[in-house]
Amino acid sequence: MVKLRGVCPTGSYWKTACCIIDTHKMPYFTRLILFLFCLMVLVESRKPRRKRWTGHLEMSKPSHPYKKYLDVTKIRTGKPQPLLRVDDHDFTMRPAFGGPAIPVGVDVQVESLDSISEVDMDFTMTLYLRHYWKDERLAFPSTSNKSMTFDGRLVKKIWVPDVFFVHSKRSFIHDTTTDNIMLRVFPDGQVLYSMRITVTAMCNMDFSHFPLDSQTCSLELESYAYTDEDLMLYWKNGDESLKTDEKISLSQFLIQKFHTTSRLAFYSSTGWYNRLYINFTLHRHIFFFLLQTYFPATLMVMLSWVSFWIDHRAVPARVSLGITTVLTMSTIITGVNASMPRVSYIKAVDIYLWVSFVFVFLSVLEYAAVNYLTTVQERKERKLREKFPCMCGMPHSRTMMLDGSGSESEANSLAGYPRSHILTDERQEKIVVHLALSSESSSSRKKGLLKGQMGLRLFQNTHAIDKYSRLIFPASYIFFNLIYWSVFS
Repeated sequence: MVKLRGVCPTGSYWKTACCIIDTHKMPYFTRLILFLFCLMVLVESRKPRRKRWTGHLEMSKPSHPYKKYLDVTKIRTGKPQPLLRVDDHDFTMRPAFGGPAIPVGVDVQVESLDSISEVDMDFTMTLYLRHYWKDERLAFPSTSNKSMTFDGRLVKKIWVPDVFFVHSKRSFIHDTTTDNIMLRVFPDGQVLYSMRITVTAMCNMDFSHFPLDSQTCSLELESYAYTDEDLMLYWKNGDESLKTDEKISLSQFLIQKFHTTSRLAFYSSTGWYNRLYINFTLHRHIFFFLLQTYFPATLMVMLSWVSFWIDHRAVPARVSLGITTVLTMSTIITGVNASMPRVSYIKAVDIYLWVSFVFVFLSVLEYAAVNYLTTVQERKERKLREKFPCMCGMPHSRTMMLDGSGSESEANSLAGYPRSHILTDERQEKIVVHLALSSESSSSRKKGLLKGQMGLRLFQNTHAIDKYSRLIFPASYIFFNLIYWSVFS
């Protein structure tokens, strides 16, 4: 038995195999191979052992020279120490519950006025709404006096003011790409709560001067549950609490001014509440309505006057012109009212359009009167021809017109005119009528003759109605426009 000391490791599995062997019973070559095997086992046992694979990658230490700060969000073994002691308090109750009302300051930044709807009587606005209050339950120790900013997930765990929009129809908080909510907490417990909201609210509009009107709309904010004894809502910086983007513009309105007010609102069942108002005044642009409403209506009225210069015997031309202008005015009135709410009072545009419609309609009635008088005239001429069938052609100096331009002496002289000078021409424009003088007195004859002259002139000169209409209609319409624009502009 030979023991190889210093070769076999202590406690090794190969101790009995390679360290205690019987060298007398083995040949020399076998002993040499066994010696080399034990030597190899000894070398392998003194090498450093490799760690077993656990599935995790080992990260090397950073080699950059920047200073390493303590990660306050790292969860350490043992009981965690939260930054805000949210679980230690009941945040369903307002701060300082049972004490005086908590002041909550508000400021607003208007991002855009999206639309104004006259039909629905509402407006749509996108704004940033910010609240400021102090909650000592959220105070935390800090050596640098720096605030901490959180997203909307913390809002569900703490108390926040329950402000809502009075008279709102629709509203929502933007959520692209995440909820547009920001919560900033300061070491002393001061809290800033901001969110981006789009709201559609009601606006009571007065259209009595439409489209020469100005509208004043208000966006109202109020606490839903807390009365003025529990929550005092106020503008944080007065009039400076409302800021607007200078690029805000609307297609139909000019935004004149924004301003803030506040007052108390009373509900008979719950009490008094603080209410904040965002007021803004809008002045409507008139140029669009001048092009789409006023100018077309004026042109239709002027077009109806063209019939006064058309011969009254051209019945198709004058009738078709009158009907066309009347139907066009009806279309303009219908189009304007289709884009307006059905109010029970008269608007300024209604006055203009309906007066224009009346002028167009009167031009049609004017031709109806002319046509009727012409028919009556022709009927009387026919009766005169039947009563005095003799058509006499005479020199101009002895002609008496049906308009009564002849004198009584010329009429009497027709009785002795010789028959040889009688001419029968149906196309003569001058018709001579033999007047049989009665045995009445000269005074009665003169009165009857004057009446006959006036009647004949009226029936013969029916074109005089068109002549007067050419002056009366334009003068009346111009006078109406002067009064209209001086009152409503």
